[in-house]
Amino acid sequence: MAVKILVILVLVAMVLHLIKPFGLPGLRQRKDAWKIALILIAAMMMALVFRPA
Repeated sequence: MAVKILVILVLVAMVLHLIKPFGLPGLRQRKDAWKIALILIAAMMMALVFRPA
């Protein structure tokens, strides 16, 4: 469930970033949306590693 929520939140963040860049260090241009995808991959890995058994 947590992974699905993460995917939705990051996809929304990527779309918003493409419309208007966030202006954060490393996310100042529209072409930096792929960096948000890397954050998603890392967050999904952490969610899968630390999920309760």
